[in-house]
Amino acid sequence: MAEPTTATGVVESLTNGNPDGLIALAAGITMAVSAIGTAWAQATIGSAAMGLVAERPEKQTIAIVYLALPETIAILGLVISFLLISKIGGAGKE
Repeated sequence: MAEPTTATGVVESLTNGNPDGLIALAAGITMAVSAIGTAWAQATIGSAAMGLVAERPEKQTIAIVYLALPETIAILGLVISFLLISKIGGAGKE
């Protein structure tokens, strides 16, 4: 069997012409990486925010805002995952 020489040839040889499995894998990896990034950011910001609030209680509101900001990473990962999943054949396809 001849070895594929292009990226498209490699994908086609791995998926037998149906890339749905790779799209689903990409969606899962996207969600996992965004969740791990969010968790790391919240852990770092959370410990710093608790130190800030312990020393200056009037800064509690800004600390909560800083804790909420990394959630946008997870939300964007979810949106990208939905966009990828919408490319999978099946429902809604003709």
